[in-house]
Amino acid sequence: MPANLTLPLFGDATQSSREQLGQHAWLLRGFALAQADELLTAIARIRAQSPFRQMRTPGGFTMSVALSNCGALGWTSDASGYRYTPRDPLTGQAWPPMPLPLLSLAAQAAEAAGFPGFIPDACLLNRYPPGSRLSLHQDRNERDFSAPIVSVSLGMGAVFLFGGHARNDKAARIPLLHGDVAVWGGEDRLRYHGILPLKDQPHPATGSLRYNLTFRKAG
Repeated sequence: MPANLTLPLFGDATQSSREQLGQHAWLLRGFALAQADELLTAIARIRAQSPFRQMRTPGGFTMSVALSNCGALGWTSDASGYRYTPRDPLTGQAWPPMPLPLLSLAAQAAEAAGFPGFIPDACLLNRYPPGSRLSLHQDRNERDFSAPIVSVSLGMGAVFLFGGHARNDKAARIPLLHGDVAVWGGEDRLRYHGILPLKDQPHPATGSLRYNLTFRKAG
């Protein structure tokens, strides 16, 4: 999808459009722009209850991306492995409830991509500073793979890697801008995906940070 690489990694999506990434995978350009300020306000409230933290992988590495969660379940990682928990290990309290604007946006984006009735029970909040990255991986910790993944980009631009069903399959490089939403499910649900190291190109809404909201049906 080389045409996508001509898009700038700064600013907002200029118009709403749909780009097909796979048989059941779509990029919804600018889908979250109208709600972006509301989403950022919700992120600030969530992090006040469950602060961002850099988790450690089972292999002992510290992730460059800082994470938090909201919803009935939250994704965590430590020496014991990757898993979902109903409580924040950092605070001992339940994860913050998923705010209605987040839940509504996730359902609307899923429906726009051909997945009606999506009700996520987990939302991962990822915070990317310059230089941070997310290596190619599959989302396999959920119990039901029939539900899609909905991923919302806010702030600094990033390059999304969207590969195949094997780690060494060639991955498309797709710029993501403030307000873009990617949705993948069906036969594309277990595709490898990741984020290239972020360049420091500050965005007016977030400065030198990128936020990503990833909605899943985990339980």
